[in-house]
Parts: sequence; C-alpha cells; structure tokens
Amino acid sequence: MKKGKKYELKERKVGKMNKLGMKVIGGTLLSTTALFGLGLPVNVLAADVATYNSNGIVEFTPNTDVTPPVDPTDPDPNNPVDPIDPTDPNGPDPGTPGPLSIDYASSVDFGKMKITSTDQVYNAAAQQFSDSTDGPNYVQVTDSRGGAQGWQLRVQQDDQFTSTSGKELTGAELSFNNGVVNSNSDSPKPTGTASFTLVPGDGTTSGPAEIVMDAAPGQGDGTQVLAFGDDSTKAESVKLSVPGSTSKVAEVYTTSLTWTLADLPANP
Repeated sequence: MKKGKKYELKERKVGKMNKLGMKVIGGTLLSTTALFGLGLPVNVLAADVATYNSNGIVEFTPNTDVTPPVDPTDPDPNNPVDPIDPTDPNGPDPGTPGPLSIDYASSVDFGKMKITSTDQVYNAAAQQFSDSTDGPNYVQVTDSRGGAQGWQLRVQQDDQFTSTSGKELTGAELSFNNGVVNSNSDSPKPTGTASFTLVPGDGTTSGPAEIVMDAAPGQGDGTQVLAFGDDSTKAESVKLSVPGSTSKVAEVYTTSLTWTLADLPANP
C-alpha cells in the first residue's frame, strides 16, 4: 500500500509540472502575439535600415528635322504616309525643316472636263496615297519648338488658272470647304478656317492671303492637320467654279498656291 501511494504521488507531481510547463508556453505565445499586435519588431537586435536617393534627368531641344506627311483623318507621326502629287510624277517636294514647319500641302486635280458655255463647278479628286488608299486634301504643320508658342498659316493664289499657251481662265474661283483640324497631340488645337475662296494674283503679285490655321499661344503644339472634308466628303470639298461665259481652249490649265507659316499668333 505504501508503494502505491508513492507512485500516485509522483504521478501527481508530474502532472503539476506539465500543467506548469503548458502555462509557461502559453504565456510565451501570448507575449509574442502581443508584440505583433502592437506592431513592434520581434527581432529587437536588427540593424537600422539605410536609405539613399538617386535622380533621373532628361532634356528636350527643338527638332529641326523634316516631319513626314501623316494620314489627314488619323494623324499619327508614328505611321507616316506617302501622298501622290497629281501635278508632278516626281513629287511631292519634302516639307520644310523644323522646328516650325509646313510638312505637306495637297496639290489639287480637277481632271479632264468638256468645254461648255454653262456655269460649272468642278470637284477636286481626293488625295491619293502610294498604297492605293485616299483621303481628304489637306495641309500639315508641325511645331516642335516646345512650349506651344503660337503660329499662323496662310495661303495665297499666285495667279489665275492659265493654259500652256498663256490663256487665263477668267473669273474662275478656287474654294476650300469643310475644313477641320485633326491632331494626335494633347495640345489644344489651333483654329481652322472651315471655308474660304482664294482671289488670284496677276502672276507678278500674289492674291490676298487667307488665314487657314491660327494657333494662339498655348495652342498648336506637335503635328496639326487641316483636312478639307472627311471620308464622306473628301471628293467634294475643294471646288473650282468656272463661268460659262469664259472663253476656254483645249489645253491644260494650272495655277500655283503659296503657303506661308509664321510664328505670329493671332493675339500677340
């Protein structure tokens, strides 16, 4: 009986130790949880974190390169186009160099027409491209100076339509219609002239200049296009009106236009 009591007593002591050990472990877990709950670092012996600052830099300068022509209805300088000049198989001429440049202006073709004694209005063909597509006739300007400083584009008709033998197409009027400014730039667009009719010069002095695009300071940065019409009106937006009373000869008649771009905003 005595041995049994001693064994029972030892067993009880072990049980107390186990309970005590579990309490200690439980206390440790509670302490760890408390540290995490307070957002305190568990490893209090970790070294301090070091920081160091570096910089980035880029500088932009005005671009004097020639900007290629772009699609007049979806102008994207990343995807240039190759327009065809109907008056020059070797053309068109390249645009002017930047940073403020005229990149392209369509030459307009009214085709072959019968001589008639009635008043007529002829439509210029759409602008053709080397990939067999077409689009509106247009003029394109690029401002790569930086800062959207403003500019103005004008056009003049140097002389009346004149035949190869020197006969003038008296009273003929060249007009541009449905003008709309298109651009992929996030700069505010310049003001485009929707419609205008040119007065021809006498061959020595050009006719009066028409303002066709006008960029005030803060406008017109990047590539800007004045398209005459859209996909639905591209073949009816540039017109040649010829009086029936005008004497005509069976020859080719031509005229020339001068486009002038200046850094002269409308409201300096």
